[in-house]
Amino acid sequence: MASIQILDGGLGTSLQDQYGVSFDSTNTPLWSSHMLVSDPTTLQACQSDFGAAGVDVLLTATYQVSPEGFALTKTPEYPDGVPVQAVGGYLRTAVEVAERAKGRDSAKIALSLGPYGACMIPGQEYSGAYDAMHDSEEALYQWHLERLRLFMEAEGGLAERVQYVAFETLPRLDEVRAVRRAYKESGIEAPFWIACVFPREDEALPDGSSIEQVVEAAVGPLDGAPVPWGIGMNCTKVHKLAGLVDKFGGSVQRAVAKGQLSAAPAMVLYPDGTNGEVYNTTTQVWEKPDSLKEGQRDLGPWETQLAQIVNDAKAKGPFESFLVGGCCKASHHDIAKLRKEFQR
Repeated sequence: MASIQILDGGLGTSLQDQYGVSFDSTNTPLWSSHMLVSDPTTLQACQSDFGAAGVDVLLTATYQVSPEGFALTKTPEYPDGVPVQAVGGYLRTAVEVAERAKGRDSAKIALSLGPYGACMIPGQEYSGAYDAMHDSEEALYQWHLERLRLFMEAEGGLAERVQYVAFETLPRLDEVRAVRRAYKESGIEAPFWIACVFPREDEALPDGSSIEQVVEAAVGPLDGAPVPWGIGMNCTKVHKLAGLVDKFGGSVQRAVAKGQLSAAPAMVLYPDGTNGEVYNTTTQVWEKPDSLKEGQRDLGPWETQLAQIVNDAKAKGPFESFLVGGCCKASHHDIAKLRKEFQR
């Protein structure tokens, strides 16, 4: 019988929509991770909403953590920017807040790590258009490894206190390979997942790579790098998921047939909770298109669509385990309704 775990929703948009917090690249270059510095109490309240919604897995507020982002973050204690040696304390705060907010004792914590593009100004996780210093697999490997080491070197045994590590919104094939290599080198032993983003009109990554190539990069042989516990997508429109999941399933079946996998990994799905809105990285505003495309109309509530996609995938195979939640604009109310869909 297939197992389904419920993940939380969009932290940054929930802080904005539910708690009136505002973010911008000038004053809060860490975006939602800025709350680790400025207001852990409000952060815990927001994450506790998801805990109360009954999540099985809660992501930490570390998606946009980076040495560069902290260096641009001015505080009374660090008026010239937070130095790299002080970052570990904020990572510890992120884990402690998640531990208090997760709700049930059985709920798990996942360390949230976005792509390099999420730490650029303006963000480029939907385009994969990186600067020249980070435009290769080797450069991205070094960048992700440096960030993982911040976590490993922080006091408090953080690596033993998270049950998953999430590499999220990856827009490039070389970054998929880079995070696997960095994870191997980091020495962290928790299971990890890789979630890519598919914002284009077609079913390709922002860099043009096909799902077949994504699956090969995620689970194929790679210098002894570990195979992720789960693969899938986040920050993608829900109306696109059915076709994407079918292609992921076919590619995984072929990987199993080739002997690259003994069994299918978990299918990870946490799409945007929007009703067609698109985030403009230049204006930093969610914008509603004048008209929605045919595939986006009259498909029913978000949680019903998502539950149906998962149930269809369960019936088709090859996935036996699912992690399902929401990304941008998915509130704790949406996650509570999603949980009820699966309880029926």
